[in-house]
Amino acid sequence: MSDRITLDWTAEPDSPVPPPTWGRRAPEAQVLPWVFAALVGFLALGNFVLSPHLTAPALRTWSTIFVAICVQAIPFLVFGVALSAAIRTFVPPSFWNRVLPRQPYAAVPVAGVAGLVLPGCECASVPVASGLMSRGVTPAAALAFLLASPAINPVVLVATAVAFPGQPLMVVARFAASLAVAVLAGWIWQLLGRPGWLRIPSSAAYDGPSRWASFLAAMRHDFLHAGGFLVIGGLTAATLNVVVPRAWLSSVADIPWLSILVLAVLAVILSICSEADAFVAASLTAFSPTAKLAFLVVGPMVDLKLIALQAGTFGRGFAARFVPLTFALAIAVSVLVGWVIL
Repeated sequence: MSDRITLDWTAEPDSPVPPPTWGRRAPEAQVLPWVFAALVGFLALGNFVLSPHLTAPALRTWSTIFVAICVQAIPFLVFGVALSAAIRTFVPPSFWNRVLPRQPYAAVPVAGVAGLVLPGCECASVPVASGLMSRGVTPAAALAFLLASPAINPVVLVATAVAFPGQPLMVVARFAASLAVAVLAGWIWQLLGRPGWLRIPSSAAYDGPSRWASFLAAMRHDFLHAGGFLVIGGLTAATLNVVVPRAWLSSVADIPWLSILVLAVLAVILSICSEADAFVAASLTAFSPTAKLAFLVVGPMVDLKLIALQAGTFGRGFAARFVPLTFALAIAVSVLVGWVIL
């Protein structure tokens, strides 16, 4: 017999007559097969009826970019939610009190430098920062880690060195500018941020027969929550990639300030994973090194899928304040570091 059979006989236990529900399947067990069958039928119908009409080059480009963004980001998102679930399940809150300085302004740069030890992209940093906040880490320090981790970890720095051979100063400039932006953003949020602006994730434990079961439940919850916002960000990024003409870029490359701003906005639109964005920056040969640096600094900290993840995790009010702050700091610090180093 299936485990979906309803065996509830709580009413009149001494009665010799079984209740009407005895031996009948639960309602959801009857509905789910029909939902699945309807979905399969819809996909099959769409494949035969709609696919011949979906052959426009722009639509094919859109679908390719959307799939590429999601496929590129999902492994790092899984890594991030796994690490976040591990932090919630296995790491006691007292650990963070021992590792991080008690003074929030001192904890921010320590958390920023800690981004060196976590190879991952911005999709992983949001759930990890969420897990840190839920375990009692001051939000400013967790936000500094969120910004620094995808920008200064060893994988990103090595990829930058490979993309810019013979230009070690580009690696130094990217590291210095990214860490400076992360620390400054954390300090400014600690100074000006208000408790109501940031929705700190709940630290409620997930029930399970063991810690591993609780870990899997927390990971499944976080992945389903963050994955939906990743899809929204990917859809938006793919649409803007198709709509914005590439010819617009070449026309502004010779205007210093405008070229920096354009590449910063392009980094937000393209939403490229931080492990691969250096190769795209290197291909933009018409632009100055400082403009390329702005592209490399802004991308891992402010892009469409990251904005969607931040809004879904910490609230839209938080994203409306933190994203412009990070974007402005990234451009200003990139210009300053590019002027000094490059």
